Amino acid sequence: MSVYWCTEVLPLAVTALLPVVLFPLFGIMDSKDVCMQYLKDTNMLFLGGLMVAVAVEDWSLHKRIALRVLLIVGVRPALLMLGFMSVTAFLSMWISNTATTAMMVPIVQAVLEQLNDTAEEEEAGAPSEREEKLPEKQADGHVLENGLSFSTENTMEQCNEPKEMLRMCKGMLLCVCYAASIGGTATLTGTGPNLVLTGQMSELFPNNPDVVNFASWFGFAFPNMIIMLLAAWLWLQLVFLGFNLRKTWGCGTVKTEKEIAAYNVIREEHRSLGPMSFGEISVLTLFCLLVVLWFTRHPGFMDGWATHLFNAEKEYVTDATVAVFVAALLFVLPAKPPCLFYWRSQSFDTVPQSNSETRTALLTWQVVQKKMPWSIILLLGGGFALAKGSEDSGLSRWLGEQMTPLQTIPPWAIAIIVCLMIATFTECTSNVATATLFLPILASMSQSIGINPLYVMIPCTLSASFAFMLPVATPPNAIVFSYGYLKVSDMWHGGLVVSTLASHLQGWGFDSRRCRVCGVCMFSLCLGGFLRVLRFPPPVQRHAW
Repeated sequence: MSVYWCTEVLPLAVTALLPVVLFPLFGIMDSKDVCMQYLKDTNMLFLGGLMVAVAVEDWSLHKRIALRVLLIVGVRPALLMLGFMSVTAFLSMWISNTATTAMMVPIVQAVLEQLNDTAEEEEAGAPSEREEKLPEKQADGHVLENGLSFSTENTMEQCNEPKEMLRMCKGMLLCVCYAASIGGTATLTGTGPNLVLTGQMSELFPNNPDVVNFASWFGFAFPNMIIMLLAAWLWLQLVFLGFNLRKTWGCGTVKTEKEIAAYNVIREEHRSLGPMSFGEISVLTLFCLLVVLWFTRHPGFMDGWATHLFNAEKEYVTDATVAVFVAALLFVLPAKPPCLFYWRSQSFDTVPQSNSETRTALLTWQVVQKKMPWSIILLLGGGFALAKGSEDSGLSRWLGEQMTPLQTIPPWAIAIIVCLMIATFTECTSNVATATLFLPILASMSQSIGINPLYVMIPCTLSASFAFMLPVATPPNAIVFSYGYLKVSDMWHGGLVVSTLASHLQGWGFDSRRCRVCGVCMFSLCLGGFLRVLRFPPPVQRHAW
């Protein structure tokens, strides 16, 4: 299965179904137990979260948010790039990375085209010349030709303008796909590897006290995402825009015609959306309700709303329960305001009104069928089946025993090495497949050498999402590459430093022996309840936490 996932001989989802056939044939597991692995709590969490994301996308709320933020940050090159990255990362936290990139790239394209068209108009309509006779030799850098004076400095600026514009286009497109991959790591449902982690934790350590939930993950991953986003922004600005404060930040200058025209494009696009409709407000309200319920269910530093209401004796309510509940409301609530007093107005009308207008819900099943990435659900299930088969066959225990010599290596060094390996591997294969392959092995390794499994599994989960160097690494990379501005060398040049930085940041961001955060500033005040995850004394017992 690993070879099939890496080479994609079969579609990833079809490969994920192979355990249903192979495990019973080889006597590893019976068919009933294998099939039970394909619809676990993690899959339902993913399903409910994606339904809400589909509703947000269907009502164009993500586009409205994106355009509004861009109007706030303005169109100065550095701030424009930061605005694109911030919006993309925020949207990618809640909807799929692919949908976010597919929505943002046309907006980036429209802004860049307007900047380019305005630059061409300025160059054609305002040449740097003065129609007056001057002496033949000039001492101030001007050249006399046919009685007209041309500035050599301005001519060089005009020659360099297309190159600078092309570099700016490359930087703006790369910032979108990078921000989509980085932003998805901030929430538990933002990208597939995060869900693989929580599913593997439930499978491999069923008695753990729900240490990886939406609130605890966000408390750690969101500050990490902010650091990665700022680092990627600074690097892309250095490579593609340069650190010319006057040009990139607009220090001490007034807005040019290019910037005004680009701002007008964004404003007109936002104005074309019109005022928010009843359906948009309803979807936004349900989305906010979902986020609030996720955060307050089990915050970690205090009891949540489910602790005493439902989970006093056993954990009945999980994040999946909340996600499916809110998703179900999308199929119940109407897309238009209900006419509560329609029967009264009808009774006083002399001409009967037609009631043939269909009142649809906020989300229909046809839209879900069209936009839901069903293959990811099968891929997650295949990973859980593979992990269960490895446990029952003894493969996980054997792999862990082979890694006992790693006890002599410091844990932070192990984390960095494994993160670099996974960051390289995920450039060539799906990030979900990468996490599915490596996380069970890393769990066995950590048990053998006596360290907290999460000390290695969390950084490697994040590293699986940081694929920046190749177009085939992730769908966002492929989308921006398809627009024709970028070469593979551009992506390699821009992504190598970001990938290396990400691997090192994840690898030595923790110090599990002292139960504190070290290295780069990881905003330790935000980690609160998540720090208890690191208090995991060796030796690790498989079914005890």
